[in-house]
Amino acid sequence: MPKDRNSIVVKIGGVAIGGGEPIVIQSMTNTDTADIKKTTQQIIELYEEGSEIVRITVDREEAAKAVPFIREGLDKAGYSIPLVGDFHYIGHKLLKDYPDCAKTLDKYRINPGNVGFKNKKDKQFSEIIEIACKNDKPIRIGANWGSIDQELLTLLMDENNRAEVKKSSAEILRDALIKSVIYSASRAEEIGMEKSKIILSAKVSNVSELIKVYTSLAEKTVYPLHLGLTEAGMGMRGIVSSVSALSILINQNIGDTIRVSLTPRPNENRIEEVKVAKEILQSLGIRAYRPDVVACPGCGRTTSTVFQELAIDIEKYIEKEMPKWSKLYVGVDQLKVAVMGCIVNGPGESKHANIGISLPGTGEEPAAPVFVDGNKFKILRGKNIADDFKKILYNYIDENYEKNI
Repeated sequence: MPKDRNSIVVKIGGVAIGGGEPIVIQSMTNTDTADIKKTTQQIIELYEEGSEIVRITVDREEAAKAVPFIREGLDKAGYSIPLVGDFHYIGHKLLKDYPDCAKTLDKYRINPGNVGFKNKKDKQFSEIIEIACKNDKPIRIGANWGSIDQELLTLLMDENNRAEVKKSSAEILRDALIKSVIYSASRAEEIGMEKSKIILSAKVSNVSELIKVYTSLAEKTVYPLHLGLTEAGMGMRGIVSSVSALSILINQNIGDTIRVSLTPRPNENRIEEVKVAKEILQSLGIRAYRPDVVACPGCGRTTSTVFQELAIDIEKYIEKEMPKWSKLYVGVDQLKVAVMGCIVNGPGESKHANIGISLPGTGEEPAAPVFVDGNKFKILRGKNIADDFKKILYNYIDENYEKNI
């Protein structure tokens, strides 16, 4: 990788991306941007779940007109979250015809595969860059393999046909994605864009291909990189694919901002993609959003469902109380909790946590030892173990974490 890989920091509103700053979570609305009320509400939902930047589609005049009103609504409600405008095909026209939209947005996303075609391509790309420079806005140059620059792809295929050693179609497609964003970034700088205003992405929907694309891109550029599968899919498949791809890249120190592009079910809440992104960063130890709860998976020694019910109860309790705790206590998101099911690993895992409980397994004495910072604290018995443990948990937080004043 280039030695100055982490030398560039891009500021988007009040959020810093790159330069060794914490990885930033992004998301995107799926409302009609022209519907100001619904779009504003969804942005707030995404932000409150943990999305630090939200992207909105700006695909037509009505959407461009709505952007300043969406910003106004967010500001009145006390939300300063940065907004990114997603432009395809006619971005140059919308930004030029609706200067309030151009001024309001905190960043523009440009797809080099459809910013313009043939002789109009450079002209329309240049117009967007000039407007971005005029308004002091950063950009993301984001290529997708579903909308790749066809002229560049054809050129690379022709070159490959003439070459003695042939590349596979997958290799050519990777080359096209990488060359597309790198060329566009260089062209943006030629037009007048500062290097510290540029973020790159090159998304595909295949896990192994995404890893190859970003590994190569990171070796060739110094710009901050936005990670994500372009279409991860639905449910478990989408989650597993996103976790697999992003975890591998992040562990290689590749990626400065991420989005998990899950397909929601009809009328389903959009926030799941933000939850998954947070879990990825927390599981890798990169960022912390809430206390970790380690729970026993269960086996033949744990035929009772008590420990499972307690683990779920504690998770829900922490989730409910965390908004209040995070405001009251400094560093409470680093807390480690263990809810275990029998004597085999229960006491050991509980000792590794700040606070843990080991419930009795099948045939064991009906007692649940509680451990605090590695030491046995007390033994709980009876029907109120869950409530008793919650009280111990809260008292531990209140006694061990500095209070915000």
